[in-house]
Amino acid sequence: MKTGILNSDEDIMGLALTKYRKGDGDSTLRVICSKAEDEKYDLSIFFRTYEEMPDTEKQALDLVSGKTLDVGSGTGVHAKILQEKGIDVKAIDISPYSIQLTKDQGVSKAFCQNFYDIEGEKFDTLLFLMNGIGLVETLEGFELFFKKCDQLLTPKGQIIFDSSDLIYLNQEEDGSYLVNLNDSFYGEVEFQVEYGYLKGKPFSWLFIDFENLAFYADQYGFKAELIYEDEHYNYLGRIVKKIE
Repeated sequence: MKTGILNSDEDIMGLALTKYRKGDGDSTLRVICSKAEDEKYDLSIFFRTYEEMPDTEKQALDLVSGKTLDVGSGTGVHAKILQEKGIDVKAIDISPYSIQLTKDQGVSKAFCQNFYDIEGEKFDTLLFLMNGIGLVETLEGFELFFKKCDQLLTPKGQIIFDSSDLIYLNQEEDGSYLVNLNDSFYGEVEFQVEYGYLKGKPFSWLFIDFENLAFYADQYGFKAELIYEDEHYNYLGRIVKKIE
């Protein structure tokens, strides 16, 4: 499990976002994925307004309540909206560039901090948007993840997250799915970010279907609820502690 904060040489995405915000440099970010085709992103999407957000994110923000931890807050677009709604929100990210952008958005509580390093705090909502729950990295990582969530959540607290089921990458021409059970879980991927001539270090990430997510939540004392799903294998979920 990765810990710590990115240094300036590693924080390629944060640098790209900073340059874009200043109107300097390329406006496109390339993401290389080990199990799918490379994708190019227009950096403007990381500064989108509430109106420009997909329904998954809008519903997620509407579900947030109480003292909130926005994990992997990026440029702070979600934290800013929550703060404007009167939510007590703390935004964290391991990207120093991104946290500075979050502060520039006017978010009052923005810290360069790793989720697993937080101690001595309690939250009513843990928010993981834009597949932020992917920081689990592997299916085995759920044990440490839920242990940390249990530590950070108030008794009636909640985890709000979105993710995607990558099963479609294994779809055959006849509509069936072919998954190699001898390989790693199909949602465990490796990403690498490329911006201009700069290329970041590869890092592990997890995309988890709801059924598997619910299974692991149950194993570690939590209960998962499916809130919303679209036609593109994306979904929004809510996780709470089981009532003993």
